[in-house]
Amino acid sequence: MSTHAHDNPLDRERTHLLSSRAALRAMREDVESLDIRDVTANWVNAEVLARQIDERVKALADLSDTPLFFGRLDYLHAPGAERAEGAEGEQFYIGRRHVHDGEGDPMVIDWRAPVSQPFYRASKKDPMDVGLRRRFGYTGGDLTAYEDEHLSDPGESARTSKLLQREIERPRVGPMRDIVATIQPEQDEIVRGELGATVCVQGGPGTGKTAVGLHRVAYLLYAHRERLARTGTLVIGPNRSFLHYIEQVLPALGELTVRQATVDDLVGHVEVTGADDAAAAVVKGDARMAEVVRRAVYSHVVLPTEPVVVVRGSRRWRVPAYELESIVRELLDRDIRYGAARDALPQRISHAVLVQMERAGEAPDDRVQDSVARNTAVKAAVKAIWPAVDPAKLVLRLLTDAEFLAVHAEGLLDEEERKTILWAKPVRSVKSAKWSAADAVLIDETRDVVERTHSLGHVVLDEAQDLSPMQYRAVGRRCTTGSATVLGDLAQGTTPWATRSWGEALAHLGKTDGVVEELTAGFRVPTDVITYASRLLPHIAPGLTPVASIRDNPGFFAVRPVADATEVVAACAELLRHEGSTGLIAADARVPELTEALTAAGIPYLAPGEETTAETRLTLVPASLAKGLEYDYVVLDEPQAVVDGEPDERTGLRRLYVSLTRAVSGLTITHTAPLPKQLA
Repeated sequence: MSTHAHDNPLDRERTHLLSSRAALRAMREDVESLDIRDVTANWVNAEVLARQIDERVKALADLSDTPLFFGRLDYLHAPGAERAEGAEGEQFYIGRRHVHDGEGDPMVIDWRAPVSQPFYRASKKDPMDVGLRRRFGYTGGDLTAYEDEHLSDPGESARTSKLLQREIERPRVGPMRDIVATIQPEQDEIVRGELGATVCVQGGPGTGKTAVGLHRVAYLLYAHRERLARTGTLVIGPNRSFLHYIEQVLPALGELTVRQATVDDLVGHVEVTGADDAAAAVVKGDARMAEVVRRAVYSHVVLPTEPVVVVRGSRRWRVPAYELESIVRELLDRDIRYGAARDALPQRISHAVLVQMERAGEAPDDRVQDSVARNTAVKAAVKAIWPAVDPAKLVLRLLTDAEFLAVHAEGLLDEEERKTILWAKPVRSVKSAKWSAADAVLIDETRDVVERTHSLGHVVLDEAQDLSPMQYRAVGRRCTTGSATVLGDLAQGTTPWATRSWGEALAHLGKTDGVVEELTAGFRVPTDVITYASRLLPHIAPGLTPVASIRDNPGFFAVRPVADATEVVAACAELLRHEGSTGLIAADARVPELTEALTAAGIPYLAPGEETTAETRLTLVPASLAKGLEYDYVVLDEPQAVVDGEPDERTGLRRLYVSLTRAVSGLTITHTAPLPKQLA
């Protein structure tokens, strides 16, 4: 390194960046050059190993637009060492992934490592043995700025970091980015929570709850890699466009193995081609349906009245009805799945026969027990006493056979509720049925009564406020032996069955010991915008703390009366002069008219979830799909139409709250009709 580089700290940091990139390249080349011919005994092992190497190479990719490190910590003492007088502390560069040089010495430390924690948590009050915290600023992948905080210098006052602020307010084009450089102390506490703990994050718009959830998965995979590699992790989002929007975050953090799905994907045992009206969906999504389903499944068990007679050679062995009945009752009392009990029944009957054989002086072994269990008389008895249940057929019968439903819903659903969910027309078969999304959840519940659902190690559930109790149960089944991170905002619940309280949600999820954390600092939504949107809170979620924007940049905010759609398009054209993405959000019913107006004006646009490019930065968003998305600039067309597009006013106002809070830098509201009175 030349001597003048030592005088200019920025040059010195750029040199470290270049050598870190070279070290990462060397790490990647090491993996690529591995010769696996001698270590693999057969082609199956070779395939597995080759795939693991391939994944490792991918994980070591140097993403050009993603800075390798974003911070530096200068410790006063060596971490973990006795604080000897005059002992020099170490310097660590904090980045998205670990990088080491040829000798194995770290060049960049993973942000998830314990030694990186003070980067997020240290403060003037508690410097955590850090003398200096340095943040780096990048422009198009080049290191162009740095900013120092002397945490243990009593003379320097605490101040908001300009680079941090700039990174938070940076325009967004394309999918969601990670927030690894800007995680705040209250977010970091949630991110680094214990694996076994379920946490529910209530966070208003722009508080970073989605990012916190994704970084928590990345952290848990780092801290418990082997365990989670066995048990698996899953991120659940509300729809495809949302999942597409967030899907780049984990790979940027070096995590490639996390599955992403919607609740509908999880319960996709039948093809969904039908739709419920709101009233039917509310009843089908009610937790009482779980008990209706359970009763219906177990109603198939018939207590035996006849003995079972097993013929072997010249001998007949008779298991009397009263003994069979006590075997069946004992299986019913045990808390095991319907299918597991059905599989155990022939073995129990066989055991009763073996006891008689032994009493008669025979010495039967395991093979005899298996052969008796497979005896035709035993099989016939099992079929009569504990028949197999097909989950889809059972749900079909509940929805089409009024008498069958009445028997199993007695004391649970009243007559009106039963009528609401019964299908009007008879349906011949499971294949010809027009299943709705709520029916698919009922089938999933039934399957779980019959056989246990596979459980994962950790599940992240985003936009949770829109789930029905039965959907929560479906998610809960997938983490019975694991933990969950639940993310949502009660004020943004827009389904007729939206969550009323997080305590209720956690109970349906089977995680009553879950802790609720509230994020109230807004990093992404400008002050004027969030203040305006918060006027709706008393009407939609009276108990919630309004989000307080902590942004320096006030952004801009305008309410503009317009005559027609061409003026709405003109407002979009104005915003497109700025850098970044623009969303035109409108009531679903207004989308066709706005489509025509945009086409007539020659302005290209995308559908939600499609990636913005330099040429096409405008997305036309139906209000029903706006949740979870964000744009630098938003034109919100006709707020009253957004409210009117929903079945009731409260849901409409919640949909409006969601639509109002999608802007990161500026919002223009256009309207011909008067604005909703709640905004006055």
